[in-house]
Amino acid sequence: MNPYVSDPTLYNTAPAPEGRLPKEMAVYALLEALNIPFVRLDHGPTPSIEACREIDTLLGIEICKNLFLCNAQKTQFYLLMMPGSKPFKTKDLSKQIGSSRLSFAAPEYMQQFLNITPGAVSILGLMNDTQRRVRLLIDREVVSHAYIGCHPCVNTASLKIRTTDILEKFLPHTGHEATLVEL
Repeated sequence: MNPYVSDPTLYNTAPAPEGRLPKEMAVYALLEALNIPFVRLDHGPTPSIEACREIDTLLGIEICKNLFLCNAQKTQFYLLMMPGSKPFKTKDLSKQIGSSRLSFAAPEYMQQFLNITPGAVSILGLMNDTQRRVRLLIDREVVSHAYIGCHPCVNTASLKIRTTDILEKFLPHTGHEATLVEL
């Protein structure tokens, strides 16, 4: 038995709010308001992308690796979505976006801008970035797939969502634009 998935039941609805964080329930409410269907799998806290392998299989997707980055001056912040199995090389990205010396941003910025904690970073956190401080970067390979996998701002559930719904409904709602990169 996998330590993360004790019940492999897939759901097409939001969970009951009991025992759920308000930020998770806000994700489901927004997806419903935007008419974005999803498939949900509840699981134990997943500390890494490697822990999501069985979740990938159950949802029939590859969970995206989401990295929260910043420049050396901590004045520019980036959310990078890339295939979970692809290695990240800072120099490959730095050239494409014109920002040198990228590093992982501190958790307090993640909390401040996206209302997310480490391990739960997700494109869905952009719904909380009302001042648009975070620039979205997406590896082209991610948008070539029909579905993306991501967390609903917590790492105890994973969602399967149509890529077109993210690009054509969710991002316009948040006011964010995606910059496509090749890693």
